[in-house]
Amino acid sequence: MAQKTDTVFLKKLMESKPGLFSSVLHHPDKNQIQILYTQVNRDAQNKPSFKAFSYNLDPHHYFYPASTVKLAAVIFALEKVNRLKNTGLTASSTMITDSAFKGQSKVLTDTSARNGLPSVAHYIKKILLTSDNDAFNRLFEFIGRAEINQQLKANGFNDSRILNRLAIGDAGESTRHSNPIKFYNGDQLVYNQPAQYDPKDYELTLSNLTMGKGYLDSADKLVNKPFSLAGKNTFAINDQQKLMQKLIFPEAFPVKERFKLTAADYKLIYTYMSKYPTESDFPKYDPKEFWPTYAKMLYYGREKVTPDPNIRIFNKYGDSYGYIIDNSYFVDFKNGIEYFLTAVVHSNEDGIFNDNKYEYDTVCFPFMKNLGQSIYEAELNRKKAHRPDLRKFKLDYSH
Repeated sequence: MAQKTDTVFLKKLMESKPGLFSSVLHHPDKNQIQILYTQVNRDAQNKPSFKAFSYNLDPHHYFYPASTVKLAAVIFALEKVNRLKNTGLTASSTMITDSAFKGQSKVLTDTSARNGLPSVAHYIKKILLTSDNDAFNRLFEFIGRAEINQQLKANGFNDSRILNRLAIGDAGESTRHSNPIKFYNGDQLVYNQPAQYDPKDYELTLSNLTMGKGYLDSADKLVNKPFSLAGKNTFAINDQQKLMQKLIFPEAFPVKERFKLTAADYKLIYTYMSKYPTESDFPKYDPKEFWPTYAKMLYYGREKVTPDPNIRIFNKYGDSYGYIIDNSYFVDFKNGIEYFLTAVVHSNEDGIFNDNKYEYDTVCFPFMKNLGQSIYEAELNRKKAHRPDLRKFKLDYSH
């Protein structure tokens, strides 16, 4: 299955469109682009095989993965539920999170759920629809930091680690402590998970962990020295796409390498990965804040446009510290197109981190949109021996 990755195609494709790409190609160090594009070719039995193309791919060159780590947590949380199913625990069981260490917070209700109660399944919906940070943090606490990193390793994601919760300043000792959690079916307690502690460190050999020339500290004071991202999450582009391929095409991997998910788990993930926030009633979103194409960066950028009805994008994006990342499987039902595309781009002109001044709108989103549309165009013109049967990915978004 492992074939040599083509490192020429993407470079030539971007060089052939200087109007779209020359500004980022001229600043490789500044924009830190990495791209992995994989063609899917089907045989007469519809069985997929992959052909990979990369640009600047380097698992040891650090970028901040932001919310892309949440997809791994979604999968590992469902695997843990399945492992505990003899207790009566399901993804829909009520999940009551307590606190036991400084900085931890409790969750007793979730007003965005139909029944007003938190659950693994509802947190997954919120992660996949709008990349909800709190939802990820709750799954992180359920899985536990040690297990998340064991699972990354067990799945061969050797260039990645997930160490902390997101958007709450989780660093140092607090990252090692996970909250106690109780699960109920109705009034019946089915699973009681005590607080967990993870003593391990997860070192990776990474270059460029300090960046820029300054940063704003927690008191919004400017510190005139490079910003350090040591001790933060890491999710390499190659690992992200392998995770997506195993998720989309389990049948292309040996049984022992597949995720331990049920048919219902796959359906839940596929549906909410490709559903638009405007198609969801629980949770319900304000379309001014979360428009249909909000999360589909590798084709639409961040533009407020009406999505093409023939296209669905199964993806998980991230945006933070000037990095925009998107990890996607793209399907066009009308033209029989499918491919994987994972990319990162960075922009921070003033070299100051944590100041919320990044060129997302002028550099990053346009790059993502142009890259996705250029690959799509190339796929439209690509001859295939067998048109794919994509019915598996036609999902019901009506509830």
